[in-house]
Amino acid sequence: MRREDCFFVGTIVSKFSFKGEVLVKTDTDDLSLFEKMESVFVELGKELVPFFIEKCNLHKSDLLRIKFEEVDTERDAEALLKHHLFLPLTLLPKLTGNKFYYHEVIGFQVFDVNYGAIGTITHINDNSSQPLFEIMHEGKEILIPLHDNFLKEVNRKEKKIIVETPEGLIDLYMQE
Repeated sequence: MRREDCFFVGTIVSKFSFKGEVLVKTDTDDLSLFEKMESVFVELGKELVPFFIEKCNLHKSDLLRIKFEEVDTERDAEALLKHHLFLPLTLLPKLTGNKFYYHEVIGFQVFDVNYGAIGTITHINDNSSQPLFEIMHEGKEILIPLHDNFLKEVNRKEKKIIVETPEGLIDLYMQE
């Protein structure tokens, strides 16, 4: 399995018991998606290695407690600490309307209701407190906050997103 064909589930953050259980900090608001997992890919070095799940349940508000098959000791669990978990993209539930996965809109065209065509989404920067569309327009990068109030329409069929940005935002990037 290639990493490009997967989505990030979370990171193993600590051991939980002497029986090899681990706690995973997930990258989602809906942990119930992961409670019924039968297996997951663990990134070991540059490889994604399948691990089968014996037991998985919620732990506190934002953690999953997982017992992997053949991970039976604290030492086995410790070897997995800080490793990332992935699942195939095909397991993501389909989103509709103006909801989307970040990877899904890369390459979409962006139009502003007042400005017109802006450019193509090249990346979504989610390293800041407010995720940003990174849009390429004639060799210039334009950053638009990914905010529900700005997002007017996501058209998957035509691969375009319509936004309504605050007055002057696009002009800031268009000035020479």
